[in-house]
Amino acid sequence: MKDSGSGFHGRHLRRSINYILNPDKTQEGRLIGGVNCQPDMAFEQMKETKRKFGKVDQRQGYHIVLSFKEGEITPDTAYEITEKFIEQYLRNQYEVVFSVHDNTDHIHSHIVFNSVSCIDGRKYHYKKGDWEKEIQPITNKLCEEYGLSILEIGDEKSDPDRGYQNWSINRDGPFVWSDMIKRDLDACILQNNTFDDFLVMLKDKGYEVKQGKYLAVRPPGMSRFKRCKSIGDEYSEERIKQRILEEDMSSYLKKQQTEVKPQIVRCHVKRYRRAKMSGMQKRYYAKLYRIGMLKKKPYSQVYQYKDDIRKMHKLQQQYLFLARHDVKSSVELAATIMNLTDKRKEVSNEKSKIYRNQKKFEKLFEIAKQMTALKECENTYQNGDNFFEKEHEQWVNLEQQLKGMGYSYDETVELKQYYKKLFSEISQKEKAVVKELNLGKSIWKDTDKEDSKILEDVIEKEKIKETLKQPAR
Repeated sequence: MKDSGSGFHGRHLRRSINYILNPDKTQEGRLIGGVNCQPDMAFEQMKETKRKFGKVDQRQGYHIVLSFKEGEITPDTAYEITEKFIEQYLRNQYEVVFSVHDNTDHIHSHIVFNSVSCIDGRKYHYKKGDWEKEIQPITNKLCEEYGLSILEIGDEKSDPDRGYQNWSINRDGPFVWSDMIKRDLDACILQNNTFDDFLVMLKDKGYEVKQGKYLAVRPPGMSRFKRCKSIGDEYSEERIKQRILEEDMSSYLKKQQTEVKPQIVRCHVKRYRRAKMSGMQKRYYAKLYRIGMLKKKPYSQVYQYKDDIRKMHKLQQQYLFLARHDVKSSVELAATIMNLTDKRKEVSNEKSKIYRNQKKFEKLFEIAKQMTALKECENTYQNGDNFFEKEHEQWVNLEQQLKGMGYSYDETVELKQYYKKLFSEISQKEKAVVKELNLGKSIWKDTDKEDSKILEDVIEKEKIKETLKQPAR
């Protein structure tokens, strides 16, 4: 996060902190933590550290996102991994605030830390290659400990910005730009004999071409240039030149014939003769082409339909909602929304009840957490290494505290896992109910004013029923 200027140096830093601490994305703040600072006062403490060491300007802080494979992790496990990552990577040298966002199907965590160390005042410096050398190995190690998927580190994946670039390219629609560009490049390779003719045909299709260290193209509708090499090894500039010499339409057809198994297909087609143009029509269209009135269209036009595709998906989800709940009228839709609202309250109350029950064992869990940190030392001591005698004494002391409360270490760990699983299940249930309720409300927004009046009447009747149910005082 860069310096925002002399007026307010830390504007970007404060915005990032406010974003990751959003209670709607962190189970009302339950999935928020801090190191060397209080999350609610994180920005003020970071600012005070900068003033203390006289480093108020220039780079303000850093923001790291740890993203996990969809459906593979719970919010609580993601919280533990993030906490361990901060400890191993930043070594308690900086003020850090972190959180886990579970408001989407893709659980991820955010880490924001001060650019100035609160211990010695040194500024954090990220060097090119640190992701491959330090950051990703730590995340891979932690994910392996928890039995999660890891990201292989190699030449093609050594760019830490690649994931963001792919997301940025795809964020405007469900289609994939790379497939479209690949198809156009293949077509131009087959139809040309020289690299210059290949570039001319790409431009005729509407592409912008940039030649530098790497060949890059930008199709109509795409905001940034894309390096051909990033699509695959077959699309680097050197390989394209080689393929132009090796491939043509005959080799392509031959390849297709060998790859596709022939099938006998019987069909009856009524053929119509194509109407021939008269000499005057031919001269007219030839003139239109010469003066530029008839232009070649780009090969791919997918980007024009992204809004229609988005609307189609929305309508499909709304239709499935109506079918699931057997809604046939506005009154039934209103009643369904009311039922879902009540169900959300029930799930929320159940979630709060689980949370309150879990809080009763908070002291137990804290002792078990300290024992977990000492477990390796205790195992080493039991194997005959007296170097960890001090840690052994701490372990015995904590074990006695647990026994005094009626629990053993293993029972406490098992109890904690039980509540984690319980909380994860109720969170998923709440998420599903909220998603269904929002879908119902989106359908209601598309109804007319008369239907809105029906909803108001239904709500009013429900209120009257509730009043009648209450006992008289």
